[in-house]
Amino acid sequence: MARINPEFSKELKKYGGFDLNACYNCGNCTAVCSLSTSENSFPREMVRYSVLGLESEIETSLNPWLCYYCGDCSSTCPREADPGELMMSLRRWLTGKYDWTGLSGLIYRSLTASIIAFVVVAIGVIAFAYAQAFNLETILHIGHYFEMFAIGGVFAIILLPNIIHMWYLTILKPKTKVSLKTYIKSIGDLFVHMFTQKRTLGCDDNKTRWFEHFILVIGYLSLLFTTVFLDWFSAQNLFIILLGYVESAIVFTVTIIFVSGRIQKKKEVSQRSQPSDWFFVIGLLLMGLTAFIVRLFIDLNILDNNVWMYLFHLIILAQWALIIVPFGKWTHFLYRSFAMYFDKLKTLEGVYNE
Repeated sequence: MARINPEFSKELKKYGGFDLNACYNCGNCTAVCSLSTSENSFPREMVRYSVLGLESEIETSLNPWLCYYCGDCSSTCPREADPGELMMSLRRWLTGKYDWTGLSGLIYRSLTASIIAFVVVAIGVIAFAYAQAFNLETILHIGHYFEMFAIGGVFAIILLPNIIHMWYLTILKPKTKVSLKTYIKSIGDLFVHMFTQKRTLGCDDNKTRWFEHFILVIGYLSLLFTTVFLDWFSAQNLFIILLGYVESAIVFTVTIIFVSGRIQKKKEVSQRSQPSDWFFVIGLLLMGLTAFIVRLFIDLNILDNNVWMYLFHLIILAQWALIIVPFGKWTHFLYRSFAMYFDKLKTLEGVYNE
């Protein structure tokens, strides 16, 4: 029996949901959605589930992740029920459900909690630098190892268990039988969607946004690889140095475009930005900018007298690694990729996730 939560609409508003009761089930949102199919008739289905408070149905569904928020459903809704933002809110809500620590939901619901988390991490970095007597060489050395251990630790301790929980909710709980052969056969889809987000191309008039996201993902992952594994800040190889400059410039430039879009609010997707959206784009912007400046200071031989610049970069990096990646909007990149994979499993097995 489905579990009904009569207070669900109120709870969802904490994640950014709009007036769910404005919907009178006309079906226009599904009609205009270029990604909706007979098997996955969203967002209408998710709107109805949300209005009725069918938590368990939403919890086991992949539909919120199959939406790429082009905004057509919201801009054409005759009741201004904003189904696009509802789908975004459901993704935030689901992120909280997958997370075994409970911190994702808290950060999404509370701006105060988010700010406190960022401040605590910043104080921690400054305290660490103080304990090292602000010795640049030591801070750089430990900062580099922090990057490596943060990546592995966050994935192993937080993200991997959350992905397993997502798999349980969307595959095991609905009793979807998937053979080992199907898991192996479909694994390529996981990486294709993870690196290209190609499903976005199915949205009408969404080619530019897809290209911007694609460049951002490649730029971000390349910068991460160059900084962590090629040790960009200590590199002497000219190719590695130039590569890092280009990658950080790309990340900075593309995020400037995203920040500008959210400020101007010309597109439907930017109309109702939540704090988590701002933390994500501003964090990326500062990551690219501060990484570029730190390397520039190194090449100009002035970083020794400007330790504060590296500390600022380390604070941004630590906040990104310890807050935004495991608990913020970055996780959407990961969960959406696995949702595409799980959806492919269901499709190949002849089972759909509605």
